[in-house]
Amino acid sequence: MMGPIDPGFLAGHSNIVRIGVLDVGSNSAQLQVVEASPGAPPLPTHAVKQATLLGEAIEPDGSISAEGADRVIAAVREAVAAARTLQVDRLFAFATSAVRDASNGSEIAQRLRDEAGIQPRFLTGEDEARLTYLAVRRWYGWSAGRLLVLDIGGGSMEIALGRDAQPDLAVSLPLGAGRLTRAFLPDDPPSKRQLRELRQHTRSTLREVSDRLRWEGDPKRVIASSKTFKQLARLAGAPPQRTGPFERRHLRRSDVASWIPRLAAVPTAERARFRGISEARARQILAGAIVAHAVMTTLDIRSLDVSPWALREGIILHHLETVMHQEQPLSLDSLQPVEVLETAMTNVTPIKSP
Repeated sequence: MMGPIDPGFLAGHSNIVRIGVLDVGSNSAQLQVVEASPGAPPLPTHAVKQATLLGEAIEPDGSISAEGADRVIAAVREAVAAARTLQVDRLFAFATSAVRDASNGSEIAQRLRDEAGIQPRFLTGEDEARLTYLAVRRWYGWSAGRLLVLDIGGGSMEIALGRDAQPDLAVSLPLGAGRLTRAFLPDDPPSKRQLRELRQHTRSTLREVSDRLRWEGDPKRVIASSKTFKQLARLAGAPPQRTGPFERRHLRRSDVASWIPRLAAVPTAERARFRGISEARARQILAGAIVAHAVMTTLDIRSLDVSPWALREGIILHHLETVMHQEQPLSLDSLQPVEVLETAMTNVTPIKSP
């Protein structure tokens, strides 16, 4: 007989919690506040963004400068204060590669504990890939089939591939737009030699995973997330973000190829005037475009869709899944004893091939 079902499962989850996710990244500290409950999509209510500009604060030894560290502390303090004002029930703070990979990252984490009252978690690149995949999978659903998910951040690029709730492959490569801009494009605008060396480095790095991805087989859909892909799609004519998340946004490889020389020909100040390019990301969008074109070429991707959900939503969904499994057990007993089912299976006549 079927065991009892918790009435709350059938009636829905009336206890809505307000969750905040604070992403301390290379360009900004972004607080996303949503109202959520297990089994329902997280609904955004507020967003707070404070500049960190860590791409301009990396020293030759790999550390974040004193000025950059001060900006991080100030940005996080503002975000934490906003979370309190907004009466956030649970706040999740994480730092991606910009702080994680800095030689003084642990010192900055200590300052955040002491001065901002928060302990950010350092996500690994694989963590980022898996959580982003979770968000994308949930947004597009099971009918999307096998997904290849690409995300170009400031310090790294994440790639995930799979058809199930968890990806079969999740990797992170040091191909972030900010990292490559600092390493290969010091001039503004860059020289042809600098562009050539960046392309060579990007192709060489992608070869580390391209054979494995090909061996895994072709995906049914290719989905990109991250600001880099969103801004490239906007350059190519995709609808602006203000039109909402349900507008389809896609990006063709040919569009990226046509924009690279235009971005490379002008300095940062002029790039910031292009459609969809923010001033804070104008410096690194060229490197991001080169990486995007390289990965699409290497993996023979002619076009892709751009997901409205990414890492922050993945963290929220992961938390909600954990809560649902802990608080909403569903007891289902077999309708027939196991021995009855076993006897029935022995009496099944196999289907013969014609």
